Amino acid sequence: MPSTYTPLATTTLGSSQASVTLSGISGSYTDLVLVISAQGTSAGLDQDINMTFNSDTGSNYSRVRLYGNGTSAVSTRDTNASSITIGNMPAASSVLGSGNSIIQIQNYSNSTTYKTSIIRTNTSSTYGTVFAIFGMWRSTAAITSITLTPAANSFAAGSTFSLYGVASAAVVSGVKATGGDVVATDGTYWYHAFRTSGTFTPTQALTADVLVVAGGGAGNFAGAGRIVGGGGAGGLLAHTSQSLSATGHTVTVGAGGSLYTNGSNSQFGGLTASVGGGLGGGAGTQGNSGGSGGGGGDALGAGGAGTASQGNTGGNGSTSGNTGGGGGGAGAVGSNGTASTNGKGGVGVNTYSSWANITGTGDSGYFAGGGGGGLYLGSGTGTSQSAALGGGGLGGTYWNGTTQQNPTVGTANTGGGGGGYGLGVGGGTGGSGIVIVRYPV
Repeated sequence: MPSTYTPLATTTLGSSQASVTLSGISGSYTDLVLVISAQGTSAGLDQDINMTFNSDTGSNYSRVRLYGNGTSAVSTRDTNASSITIGNMPAASSVLGSGNSIIQIQNYSNSTTYKTSIIRTNTSSTYGTVFAIFGMWRSTAAITSITLTPAANSFAAGSTFSLYGVASAAVVSGVKATGGDVVATDGTYWYHAFRTSGTFTPTQALTADVLVVAGGGAGNFAGAGRIVGGGGAGGLLAHTSQSLSATGHTVTVGAGGSLYTNGSNSQFGGLTASVGGGLGGGAGTQGNSGGSGGGGGDALGAGGAGTASQGNTGGNGSTSGNTGGGGGGAGAVGSNGTASTNGKGGVGVNTYSSWANITGTGDSGYFAGGGGGGLYLGSGTGTSQSAALGGGGLGGTYWNGTTQQNPTVGTANTGGGGGGYGLGVGGGTGGSGIVIVRYPV
């Protein structure tokens, strides 16, 4: 996408869903662009997708629609409707696959005019129809959420919905540096987010704040019947009021740990590096030290130590030999494993949630959460912990002769630790780190 496009949200459905809502939309942009690739769940039935804003289902929408299939063309007009219909999507198992729509919503954040949208759709497995639609929401409210609902049945698994914010050319021309995978502004600061390693080059001397998050550690591997700790989160450091010259500054984004390894360090220029998260402990062994320490393995494995001012200690494995400790997080230590509950990863921090929101990164505003420890019970049932905010992976769990859940990986570009497991299954890999630079507009 052009550099003026900033990713705000992306949803890919893992199962069928009756509707999709994209909420919490920032008002920092000029326009929005919504890209949809979707298919319905009913065989032989093409269906409309209805779009509403801010949960408004009143008779406040209008639409003019032109469509054709190469043989005939039709135009229609709707007023006082309860939604904007954006065109058909193909039925399940259509030979055309998913239908595609691009929706441009102009001046969505102003509070003085009605909101207009231009919609292009190519869909319909039966007719191969192409749509051009002008829609209007007769409200002066700023758009903060968009809801999409099929007219019948549901969206099929695999349907995707991606929302972008569009900055005006005048705003983009005010940027004072190059580099970064995402460049965005909230009107007060410019943000350059590096999801991958690169170079930050100011066009003039700047005073900037730099957030550096290292890669998270992996959950360890265990033999049959042995349980391991969760990976520790990558270290997190915020360097404030840094004087940066108008030269290239090397940015290193640490990878998440793979099987048997800590996460890798992240660094901006010559500033102190953030240390990669510690590997979770193996059977009866201590978790590795790191930015945050890995959780200890079963049979009294101790949690690894965190790095001062970057993270926290991992939790201990259980005395009964059934559960691993959670990896430490930037915001809290990992929990200890108990007889029937795996240790939860320590929570990350949401101090930089505004940075996460404007750049479309982080996990609900959090960075650097620890991975959960593994849990094994030969009989009976246990309790599975939820994932730690900040991208920490779930620990794998097994009881009643059945795998309840496999370990999950740390979320990319959060520094989250991977979940631990046992029974011969490797733990989840750690999430990669991220570096974000901000400076005043």
